[in-house]
Amino acid sequence: MKGIILAGGTGTRLLPLTAITSKQLLPVYDRPMIFYPLNTLIKAGIKDILIIVAREHSGQFLNLLGSLFEKFGIRISFVVQKQTRGLAEAYILAEDFLDNEPSVMVLGDNIFENDFTEAIQSFEKGGRIFAKEVSDPERFGVVEFDSEKRAISIEEKPLNPKSNFAIPGVYIFDHEAVAVAKQLVPSERGELEIVDIHKHYLGMKTLDVRLIQGAWFDAGTHDSLLDASNFVRESNFIEQFHPMVNEALGAFNKEFKEMISIKH
Repeated sequence: MKGIILAGGTGTRLLPLTAITSKQLLPVYDRPMIFYPLNTLIKAGIKDILIIVAREHSGQFLNLLGSLFEKFGIRISFVVQKQTRGLAEAYILAEDFLDNEPSVMVLGDNIFENDFTEAIQSFEKGGRIFAKEVSDPERFGVVEFDSEKRAISIEEKPLNPKSNFAIPGVYIFDHEAVAVAKQLVPSERGELEIVDIHKHYLGMKTLDVRLIQGAWFDAGTHDSLLDASNFVRESNFIEQFHPMVNEALGAFNKEFKEMISIKH
């Protein structure tokens, strides 16, 4: 299993905060946002991770993460997304990296209380996505269930949602996801929609949808970014981070402080 973190885009909803840096490098309480999806993957035992970044911010990601996890045997690679063409494009950009292997993709601005380790490690084939009941499903991809909680339809940001179950930004697919993404036709928004990959697997009857609990933040607005930071602080969420992630952060902080002291 390989991991992908989608951290491109322009982050226009967070202007002026994103005028000079990536949304995924903004702080969520005491650490940059990118460490939350990294933690999701590392906790699940994934050691080969690709981060998809925007060209103008690629150097910042490299400076922060370039060799941070090397001593733990975790390989972090980067690929530049030249223009935003939809979430599904991530699989096309990641084709060489994936090399016909299954993968889990986490959106770089999604922060979860839920632990996905079992769901990732138990995956075998097809597709596996997740659903969480929300009060504003029209903002997200929405999955409709039958009386036995089997998924029967998926829509992207519907005006009249058929359910209150949104699809958060964690997707597990087998190696076929790349070929599926390559065959997609851009939507009216001009994007390759991730829900069209979901629909493919749903149509093939190989899509597994699991309900998740706990807090979920799509930290793409000022309010949700603040809410996420407050939740992390008040719930001591940092204690749920994998020790490897906290150790790497501690080493980075120490090295940076030593570099500053030498300069002065």
